Amino acid sequence: MGAPTVTLDARGTVLVLPGGGYRRHADGEAEPIAAWLRELGWNSRVVRYPVLARHPEPLRHVQHEIAEERARGAATVGVIGFSAGGHLAGLAALTPDAAAVERPDFAILGYAVVSLLATPNPDSATVLLGPDSPRRERAALSLETLVSPQSPPLFIWHTADDPTVPVWHARALAEAMAAVGAPHELWVYPGDVHGVALARDTPAGEWTARAAAWLRARLAEVR
Repeated sequence: MGAPTVTLDARGTVLVLPGGGYRRHADGEAEPIAAWLRELGWNSRVVRYPVLARHPEPLRHVQHEIAEERARGAATVGVIGFSAGGHLAGLAALTPDAAAVERPDFAILGYAVVSLLATPNPDSATVLLGPDSPRRERAALSLETLVSPQSPPLFIWHTADDPTVPVWHARALAEAMAAVGAPHELWVYPGDVHGVALARDTPAGEWTARAAAWLRARLAEVR
């Protein structure tokens, strides 16, 4: 017998933002993620945001894509991003001055760069702001500083011993969300490899099942 047919729900779209240090798009965090989301019944596509570009060009590109999905009739639009793409997804969700049509209704952040303040990820800070950027500019792009009680729901996951983006990034964001009562989930899994994406055949692979349940709740909110 063939694979069961999945009916895509036109009301729900998730845009995929692959990582790559804002210098490239990591293939494993691109179409395989969109395909997994389509298997869950979501409309999904990869957003190839500008790389090697200064802020706010990547953010404006994603905001435009979110607004386009709403114009096509999607009632709920989310973003999912990994590493630097997770940072960009978080910026889209948390930037305070964004128009309502440009802001996602939720975001999933996988081993995301969160803070550009303490021991920042060098690729993200350098590409977005240039070398030796002032602290105030790095603070303005640090996700933990952008959280408010009105922040959309976040699903945050990380591996405990990620050598590239330390797990304290995820914890700092979750603590900031908790401090203002913003909805979120944080899951930390065993592992010491960065860029694991779907993480199949590893303990971190559990994130997909938990995220699938979390996504069902997001779609139920618009029914």
